[in-house]
Amino acid sequence: MQINLITGISGSGKSVALRAFEDAGYDCVDNLPVSLLESLIATLEKENSERVAVAIDARRGESIAELPSILENLGRNHQVRVVFLNADTNTLVQRFSETRRRHPLSTNSQQTQSATLIEAIDKERSLLEPLRTQAHSIDTSNLPAHALRSWIQDLLKDKPVGLTVIFESFGFKRGVPSEADLVFDVRCLPNPHYDKDLRPLTGKDKPVQEFLEKIAEVVSMETDIIQFIDKWLPHYIADGRSYLTVAIGCTGGQHRSVYLVNRIIEHFRAQKDLGALQINFLDRHRELDSSPAAKS
Repeated sequence: MQINLITGISGSGKSVALRAFEDAGYDCVDNLPVSLLESLIATLEKENSERVAVAIDARRGESIAELPSILENLGRNHQVRVVFLNADTNTLVQRFSETRRRHPLSTNSQQTQSATLIEAIDKERSLLEPLRTQAHSIDTSNLPAHALRSWIQDLLKDKPVGLTVIFESFGFKRGVPSEADLVFDVRCLPNPHYDKDLRPLTGKDKPVQEFLEKIAEVVSMETDIIQFIDKWLPHYIADGRSYLTVAIGCTGGQHRSVYLVNRIIEHFRAQKDLGALQINFLDRHRELDSSPAAKS
């Protein structure tokens, strides 16, 4: 059975993600108590269910600490994937302010005083940290709901086994993706933004590609990143990772980073011998997915 655990920080989009799984035909359960996860899987197994998505978050309190060992046990007989949704604190505060909802950890029956929103968010991060370290993490700080649904749909195309490597383009002016394991800064490369004909285009467009592929520094940067990943990828695999996010950033995330992500992922997808372990390669373009009008 394919078991997907959806977790993360309140306000980061877990409901949107769960609906995306539901739309894809998964059996979905929201806000499940940790103690019931194994019995749920046993029941679904008897019903011959093949795919399930379960949302569990910090509302379950200290029992969340039991999840890693439970998932390890389930992983002996099933394919288990953890999807962790995250966002920066400022974004979360703004979202709670807009919806006027209370954070689920802002009150506690054992407390005589309610926690502030930021205190509740900090506590939630601490409770969920053991899950985040081995999860497929998605930073939704600058991601609208439709883009998150699209990213989840892309994730569902990959098999939840082996190592998944995500190449993500982004713009430094909107911050570095919090889920990035490796970050490459390509702002030193010539910028198509200063060509009035190329400015409204992106790194996916042929005129921009033709402009960049003729520049020796761009070719050298592409080669260096590929060689670095080629060299260190076996070490990340040996470390037991399930996900590795490689973020490539330029100023606005429209031209140079998009071009290099597309070029580099083409290289790795074309490799015939990647070892016995199944490696899946996914590409993301944060600024293009978030706002087609983003500038580089």
